[in-house]
Amino acid sequence: MTFWMELLNNQVLMSAVVGWVVAQVLKTIIDCALNKGFSPERLYGSGGMPSSHSSTVCALTTSAAYCYGLGSAEFAISFVLAAVVMYDAMGVRRETGKQAKLLNMIMEQDFFKFDNELFQKRLKEFVGHTPLQVAAGAVLGIVLAIGMEYLYV
Repeated sequence: MTFWMELLNNQVLMSAVVGWVVAQVLKTIIDCALNKGFSPERLYGSGGMPSSHSSTVCALTTSAAYCYGLGSAEFAISFVLAAVVMYDAMGVRRETGKQAKLLNMIMEQDFFKFDNELFQKRLKEFVGHTPLQVAAGAVLGIVLAIGMEYLYV
């Protein structure tokens, strides 16, 4: 039982987990409203509004700042991690999604019909995020970590 109590009492870890869970649930609700249907993949998949990656790392960073201070190694590590994750979400991963969308369109053309089993599946288009999605995830993570601070006082 001590193992679970230690995990649950780890404010930094729990802030990050709550940041991810809340963002994924919000993403699913927003997707349901926009597309008028439930897609279970939205509960665990990447891409969409808000960015769960950004929410997770910003909750982690904010909580590390509260627990260890802005001058700590824990804060420095989580801050750099957050910067890399959010930059990647808007950069490489977003471009990957755009390329997947274009390749899916090409593969659907009659001229390019592929019989190979490898080409039967559509490429995943929801991979990265727009700057707005990343910003929304960041704000969500920060707000959640601040809220979690009151639970652990």
